[in-house]
Amino acid sequence: MKVLVTAASRHGSTAEIAEAIGDELKSRGFEVTVAPPEDVGALSEFEAVVLGSAVYMGHWLAPATGLAHRIGAELAGKPVWLFSSGPVGDPSSKFAQQMDVDTVDLQAVQKATGAREHKRFSGKLDRHNLQGLQRVGLALFRGLQGDFRDWKAVRDWAASIADQLAEATAA
Repeated sequence: MKVLVTAASRHGSTAEIAEAIGDELKSRGFEVTVAPPEDVGALSEFEAVVLGSAVYMGHWLAPATGLAHRIGAELAGKPVWLFSSGPVGDPSSKFAQQMDVDTVDLQAVQKATGAREHKRFSGKLDRHNLQGLQRVGLALFRGLQGDFRDWKAVRDWAASIADQLAEATAA
């Protein structure tokens, strides 16, 4: 079975999550293509899709939302999963918990894709990728810089997708 894993990533950390999902699916015997949304054409060769995006200011990135709306009709009947990368910071902190909400775009993306599930993973924030006011903001909100991604959770979720696909194929 051919699976497309695609994610919009501003600085590469969400793309790394997509790669990890792809690696887990490959280890389970699936033929996987991992590509950024801007490189995705027709979906006819794929039987399942995992679509993700980094979250900034409560929104998915435009390449991911644009892809969801552009290919939504092609996804009819195909299993689709969605993931978001964000928030950042210690997950037990009040600030991180306030950021841990569905994005503004999620409902529209779910409707366009007919997604089975959405999973949110903590993200990564490196001040070296920020400029101007973003760096100032990071200085004001200490504890947000760092890599908060839970790789076990990413692999476990990808494994659950593999299990669902294997079950559907066996039926």
